[in-house]
Amino acid sequence: MATRAQLRPDKAEPAKAADPGRDFEFTSADFARIRELIHRGAGISLSDHKRDMAYSRLARRLRARGLDSFREYLDLLESENDPAEWEAFTNALTTNLTAFFREAHHFPILAEFVARRQAPVSVWCSAASTGEEPYSIAMTLIEALGDSAARQATVLATDIDTQVLAKGEAGMYQFDQVKHLSQERLKRFFLKGTGAHAGMVKVRPEVRAMIRFQQLNLTDRDYGLRSQFDAIFCRNVMIYFDKPTQSQVLSRFEPVMKGGGLLFAGHSENFTYVTQAFRLRGQTVYELTRDGGAARAGQRGQTQPAHSSTSGVTV
Repeated sequence: MATRAQLRPDKAEPAKAADPGRDFEFTSADFARIRELIHRGAGISLSDHKRDMAYSRLARRLRARGLDSFREYLDLLESENDPAEWEAFTNALTTNLTAFFREAHHFPILAEFVARRQAPVSVWCSAASTGEEPYSIAMTLIEALGDSAARQATVLATDIDTQVLAKGEAGMYQFDQVKHLSQERLKRFFLKGTGAHAGMVKVRPEVRAMIRFQQLNLTDRDYGLRSQFDAIFCRNVMIYFDKPTQSQVLSRFEPVMKGGGLLFAGHSENFTYVTQAFRLRGQTVYELTRDGGAARAGQRGQTQPAHSSTSGVTV
């Protein structure tokens, strides 16, 4: 862990007159401390322009806990070290932007790829958010492999935010979220809500059965994954990590990928200068250049790198 910066001056700076209507004083020292804590705990590098967002979201935690200041809340967060409050703190500072078949060019590439892979196929969606991405992956596997073969396929859907994972597990969405899909996909993969659920759709049970939702922090030293994946989706996540953290995450992907596996990145992410283990195939898709099994065996005998003071979320 990097040396901790001095973030708590003896005297807090006075509340700014430019912050009318705020219920709580929010100093630069408070924001610096929030940035350090979320970086250390979840790997997120919170930028300067997120100050107002941090205030508005964490102010809810202050009200929920009956506290009078951010300093008091942050002191409590560290002194109590309560996992539930740390979870609430992390959830509050993560934003999950997603949609069904977002960055659509990736899914035909995935379909062509899995059709040539040995069964059973396994895909990890490492920033699953509210479920649209892992469900899009599962639908693609069904279309590419057929109903029978797809029943053997699995999708692991992880995220650091437990609230969005719960929404993903439920598989319920507003119709507006799927109205851009083809009629064929709507009929094949969704059930239409009626009565109290009018205007909603639900993912069909056979699609839901392919996916396992699980909380996971991408900056953990050990992901606890004992199987390997043909492909990993890690899209629009790495841009919120610094370069050392990106490197550590990519090194942890290696041993859990099958040889020749694919890594799907976000449209603004570039791993070319971060790792030599993956080569760019084009359109933000990378291929593992090392044998996955060899990488796993080699890493067993190595000491894990120190945990950076910097997970799989977008902010």
